[in-house]
Amino acid sequence: MKILIVGSGGREHAIAWKIAQSKKAEKIYCAPGNAGIAEYAECVSIGAMEFDKLVAFAKEKQIDLTVIGMDDPLVGGIVDLFEAEGLRVFGPRKNAAILEGSKAFSKELMKKYQIPTADYEIFDSADAALTYLETASFPIVLKADGLALGKGVLICNNLEEARAGVKTIMLDKQFGAAGNRLVIEEFITGPEVSVLSFVDGNTIRIMTSAQDHKRAKDGDRGLNTGGMGTFSPSPFYTEEVDAFCRKYIYQPTVDAMKAEGRVFQGIIFFGLMLTEKGPRVLEYNARFGDPEAQVVLPRMKNDIIEVMEACIDGKLSEIELEFEENAAVCVVLASDGYPEKYQKGFVIDGLEKIKEKEGYYAFHAGTKFDSDGKILTNGGRVLGVTAKGEDLKMARSNAYQAVEWITFENKYFRHDIGKAIDETN
Repeated sequence: MKILIVGSGGREHAIAWKIAQSKKAEKIYCAPGNAGIAEYAECVSIGAMEFDKLVAFAKEKQIDLTVIGMDDPLVGGIVDLFEAEGLRVFGPRKNAAILEGSKAFSKELMKKYQIPTADYEIFDSADAALTYLETASFPIVLKADGLALGKGVLICNNLEEARAGVKTIMLDKQFGAAGNRLVIEEFITGPEVSVLSFVDGNTIRIMTSAQDHKRAKDGDRGLNTGGMGTFSPSPFYTEEVDAFCRKYIYQPTVDAMKAEGRVFQGIIFFGLMLTEKGPRVLEYNARFGDPEAQVVLPRMKNDIIEVMEACIDGKLSEIELEFEENAAVCVVLASDGYPEKYQKGFVIDGLEKIKEKEGYYAFHAGTKFDSDGKILTNGGRVLGVTAKGEDLKMARSNAYQAVEWITFENKYFRHDIGKAIDETN
């Protein structure tokens, strides 16, 4: 099969790496790709939002399957366009990708179908939101309704912070059009767990659990980022939690979307918080998480193309997902200053050492080649350094060892990915 992957980050590198292992993969393309993806795929300089160019390329190259990695093209309706042109594509249609594209939609869906989540209110004007906050309990959570690169969530400890947050999201439009509507949500506490799943519209198959670290600095301090590291599996995701989520969250979400005429085929990412009152849905994503994909896919035994085709064909019930009985840890190497101001264009050294070792990976998030073929930093998040181990403690040790092998100017990373969990085991 000829396969096209749409995207350019660490998630797409992990997908490309996994697809390259499939016995069905004959030729892989990636648009636009990056320096790491180029090892497995021919990168083509078409942007993820250039839908017409992507369709034309898929037709020209007679692509058998296109895999959409990113949220923006999914929410923008790329799957609908590909299907209208008779092209086979993996990912939810526009009317289903709204599950991620609008937090207001997903909250209303959960309320209607009694899927457990935090209490909330939705606002279309800053004045109405500010009035509501006058009598609210704190802390409280403000969420930009639309896509905001994982950064449109503010936790406010008092009224002053909340007022400033409304201004940031709705008036200053720091997150662009994503802030046209605002979800104000009850603050809930507990361990956060990420659970990815394959869905064919009726059947859902759950992948292994993962746990992300969003804050920029050690000790979960600093600004929210797209993710500074992750590990899998989460020790908090017990058999009891799994049973509850399967009954009250996972299948009910798939059934709710179908009942609404929004049949979902692709990936549903469940962002969960395990509260004292039980699991609650924090958010849905309509694609693989980043960097969660970098720890989940290396542990997955299945041929990913077979699973994706089963989702498209409505035959997922015939597939049983299998994962290795081990652990994986991913530490993100970022450019110092991320997620705000940072420099890029620095040479990356040491990647060869990781390639030489089994169970170690460097998934490229923000890299490019220079004219001499050297790999340079080209973003805030540069690499996801991932390692497996027999348990979380070993995987963590291996990942941080690998982090030391790679060098570039202004390299920055958190030192505590999975640490608190590791120390309790």
